[in-house]
Amino acid sequence: MTSTQRLPFLKGHGTENDFVIVPDPDGRRDLPATAVARICDRRAGLGGDGLLRAVRSAAHPEARAQADEAEWFMDYRNGDGSIAEMCGNGVRVFARYLLHAGLVEAGDLAIATRAGVRRVHVAKTGDVTVSMGRAELREESVVVTVDGRSWPARNVNMGNPHAVAFVDDLAHAGDLLAVPPFSPASVYPDGVNIEFVVDRGPGRVAMRVHERGSGETRSCGTGACAVAVATARRDGADPTQTGTPVTYTVDVLGGSLSITELPDGTVEMTGPAEIVAEGTFTPAWMGAALA
Repeated sequence: MTSTQRLPFLKGHGTENDFVIVPDPDGRRDLPATAVARICDRRAGLGGDGLLRAVRSAAHPEARAQADEAEWFMDYRNGDGSIAEMCGNGVRVFARYLLHAGLVEAGDLAIATRAGVRRVHVAKTGDVTVSMGRAELREESVVVTVDGRSWPARNVNMGNPHAVAFVDDLAHAGDLLAVPPFSPASVYPDGVNIEFVVDRGPGRVAMRVHERGSGETRSCGTGACAVAVATARRDGADPTQTGTPVTYTVDVLGGSLSITELPDGTVEMTGPAEIVAEGTFTPAWMGAALA
């Protein structure tokens, strides 16, 4: 794109995890990391935890292999412009955008991501449910440290990496402005999302999260899934062994998500997603962002 073109955008959020959405069906817009970071800047740009570029799978080199299963590819970028494999709240907002734009019908659809195809059920109004795939629980030992306190953390992969630490008080997570130190660093060579979790009662936990490339966010969908699976194992529950689904409500700063692990190991996430605005960036501002 050139600096004289007006770049359309939408703004949406899922449990206050907010995203800038850039429609690019034919994959023609070049948005380097610096431009994405400028767009997501909350003072100098539009502001967002991340950016969702909506591209037809057949038009994107990373998604062409998924085009037969999913027409649309969610090209997700963190708020600093870096590429991420997956974003659970982002998938819900992406699905809501596709419906809002008239690109899909309400009901079941598939969305291509860097972590694979995700099956989604999107109603005309209300919550969106995403089949997030199976959690991978890895055996490497991880320790997270904040302000002199240390906790063992469960290594869970939901298409992207997570370290889940159970604490007595969410305030123990500190300000989460910087990445909480973790060791050994070699366990997460590409960085990690770190969740701090407390119990809120039977079947309910609360979390705070430092998202890789974004800092503390109001919510993290993949993080909530990782937390639910880690909590189930801590509580001695494994649906793949018992054949009984397990559901947890995960409270985040921006609301609540319902996470269910099914007997086949698939994790389903249900929560709200809303489109709040749409417009265009001015050519002058966009030209400066792309410079």
